[in-house]
Amino acid sequence: MNVGAWLAVDWGTTNVRAWLVDGARVLRRQEFALGVGQLQPGDAARHFRDTIRPAMDAADLPAMLCGMIGSTLGWEVAPYVDCPVDLLALRARLHRVDAADPPAWIVPGLKGQRPDGGPDVMRGEETQVFGWALGNESRSAGERLICLPGTHTKWVRCVDGRIDGFVTAMTGELFALLRNHSVLRAGPAQDDENAFARGLEAAGDGNALASRIFTARSRLVSGDMAATQVESYFSGLLIGAEAAALPALFRIDRGRRITVIGERSLSQRYRQALAANGFEVDTHDGEAAALAGLMALMTGFQR
Repeated sequence: MNVGAWLAVDWGTTNVRAWLVDGARVLRRQEFALGVGQLQPGDAARHFRDTIRPAMDAADLPAMLCGMIGSTLGWEVAPYVDCPVDLLALRARLHRVDAADPPAWIVPGLKGQRPDGGPDVMRGEETQVFGWALGNESRSAGERLICLPGTHTKWVRCVDGRIDGFVTAMTGELFALLRNHSVLRAGPAQDDENAFARGLEAAGDGNALASRIFTARSRLVSGDMAATQVESYFSGLLIGAEAAALPALFRIDRGRRITVIGERSLSQRYRQALAANGFEVDTHDGEAAALAGLMALMTGFQR
């Protein structure tokens, strides 16, 4: 379907990415520090109208938005869709924003049952997963385990092009909280590959994490590690524990392939952690996947 020029928006908790799109061409791209985590009720609609649309020269264009903008913290709630779900079913449940003129749609999030019991939810990652899958027909065949690193990392099980289930790991948020508000505060840090690798090793099989975390403190005060190394070590410890433990929830054995979709530097950290645990890994750009998913939802798609 040809819809002419339109506005694509990935609106997360900390940041907004927007693209002005015409056909398969991206005419403009811009980021905005307007994540829903910093907004008050009613702010999202106002910022979208008064800041994002003018900056993108898209005041009169239809828009497709994904991410936390469809949550209780965002513009309007786009009700969750139950797993399993494919792209056609997701497109059928797009949420039209009542007061938006020109029209705007929000991609609904997903709700599923964790393999270890209890519900789980996501918003935004579903658009990335389906956008990635459209990049190659083979990606919609068979079973896939996909990791999307972030503040709340998602591990997604796809079967024949459907999102069958997923699990959230609060690794990124846990890192920020403990690094900034606990005894793990250690002053200025620098990226240290050796310290990160030591953290991966210290993560072991991912069990007893609350105890392993304290080694970031004990290594420092005992003189085993410099203050500048604590952050990299702690990052390796948390990511390593996640990489060791999460695939087992989906009964994915070592030697299997796991796909990582996300920002380049963080994806490389996860690649390193997963490889250290015996998995084959391929990485893909999260922004490109999000845009591809938004384009498919706005304009339709072909297999």
